[in-house]
Amino acid sequence: MKNLWKELYIPIVAVLVAIIIGSIIMLATGFNPVKAYVSLFIGAFGNLNNIANTLANAVPLILTGLGVAISFKTGLFNIGAEGQYWIGAIVAVWIGYSFSLPWYIHIPLALIAAMIAGGLWAGIVPGLAKAYTGANEVITTMMMSYIAIYFSHFLLEFGPMMEKGSTIPQSPLIKDSAVIPFLIKNTQLSYGIFIALAAAIFVYWFMFKTTWGFEMRAVGYNQRAARYAGMNVPLNMVFALGLSGAFAGLAGAVQMLGVQHRLYDSFTSGYGYTAIVVALLANNHPIGVIFAAILFAALGTGSQYMQLNAQVPGQMADVITGLIVFFVAAHRIAEVIKDLLARKQKKEVKA
Repeated sequence: MKNLWKELYIPIVAVLVAIIIGSIIMLATGFNPVKAYVSLFIGAFGNLNNIANTLANAVPLILTGLGVAISFKTGLFNIGAEGQYWIGAIVAVWIGYSFSLPWYIHIPLALIAAMIAGGLWAGIVPGLAKAYTGANEVITTMMMSYIAIYFSHFLLEFGPMMEKGSTIPQSPLIKDSAVIPFLIKNTQLSYGIFIALAAAIFVYWFMFKTTWGFEMRAVGYNQRAARYAGMNVPLNMVFALGLSGAFAGLAGAVQMLGVQHRLYDSFTSGYGYTAIVVALLANNHPIGVIFAAILFAALGTGSQYMQLNAQVPGQMADVITGLIVFFVAAHRIAEVIKDLLARKQKKEVKA
């Protein structure tokens, strides 16, 4: 219980402080913060449709957030989840419209293929480069992300995946057998929510209840100690980035099969970048990722109603998001400074 509270109190405090500062900003600019937050809540959870759409927006954030959390737990900074999401989406949509199969084969095939594609995209170049050459994974994952995004442009802008006879850069619709059914009609919530929840439970089990998960976390805590204990550090690095990319790829597949049903040409979905914030707020805990994803999804869906009802600009939700990130990061910076000062004092005492 004590360890759970230790993991929860910083995110909770960060959210509360962000809400308070957001209120001060709204008061200073002539808006009513109570009305704004009530409108935000109603827009996100006010009725069944609003709840369903909030959960629908949370699904890709949960899956990409899990991927980012896995890499962070292993001491790796995978900030290229956006590109891995796109690769998973591309593969899932291509399988979705290219084959006619029974749904119980078609959907799992598309999901598994998307996970493999996302995993290879993160594991082969960034993973191997980090493990065996020491290349900075921040740079390699980001560069691979841009490659994936522009690759999707190539495929959809008069490329091989563009719908024939269409002037709009989009793929053909996936076959009905590849569609993940909607859970609630007239909303975007599909049965993909159960895939996301199952994924979170799996990641929790894997990271905290298995030997391999323990090794990955050990590598994240201290690579030198892990190597001294006989753990294969390079293998764990490659696997961590690969597994991270697999969940980001799964997010792209679930979103395509369950919501969009085709691939549209756009520069970014934003899910891969928001996933970094989700993982940070959740302190890289798989169960925490679920709640952090719902929070940020609620900020996104509720901000539209807040703007209509309270006349507060929807960008205020982005301000609150930024404040949450700031306070979570500030705590981590404070911990690093505290450790440095403690080491300095020990050296002075020894001297």
